[in-house]
Amino acid sequence: MSSLLRIYLVRGLVAIGWAAGFSAVSDSLTITTVVLLIAYPLIDVVASLLDAREDPGTPARQLQIFNTTLSALAALALGLAAVSGIGAVLFTFGVWAIVSGVAQFTVAVRRNSPELGRQWPMLIAGALSVIAGATYLPAALGAEPSLGMLILYTAAGGVFFVLQAATLAWRLRQRTVRV
Repeated sequence: MSSLLRIYLVRGLVAIGWAAGFSAVSDSLTITTVVLLIAYPLIDVVASLLDAREDPGTPARQLQIFNTTLSALAALALGLAAVSGIGAVLFTFGVWAIVSGVAQFTVAVRRNSPELGRQWPMLIAGALSVIAGATYLPAALGAEPSLGMLILYTAAGGVFFVLQAATLAWRLRQRTVRV
């Protein structure tokens, strides 16, 4: 559980840092913006691989492997979408947010165990990812799509990962106190 705690904590802090950095360049599609857009799902690839390693032989692991593949494809798709403009990037990000949100929600449901408990922050984050992704699709097709929408999404996702790490730390401490 302590490895999972570190994965969630680092993943959350990196997402918050990414959102802060992205907020400085999100007004247009520059090389820096595109690199950051591609990097975000790659962060998820690394975190999902590490997470899958902690969950051998379980249904949650299979979903983490799926999410790893999905995020790698999202990184590639975001790079390709950048050629077509902000609307295409936002649409691509939205589709990825929906599918990965469903996977995240499902992993959290399947990880309900005495030592991990119900993973409320991950359940909420997965559901909000689906909702946010669904709002990106019509926004992407609108007259003036904005990458600024991604800042709150990624920062909030980071906060939920940090909250999940805090929840796991609390559970670990409670188990240690009882023993």
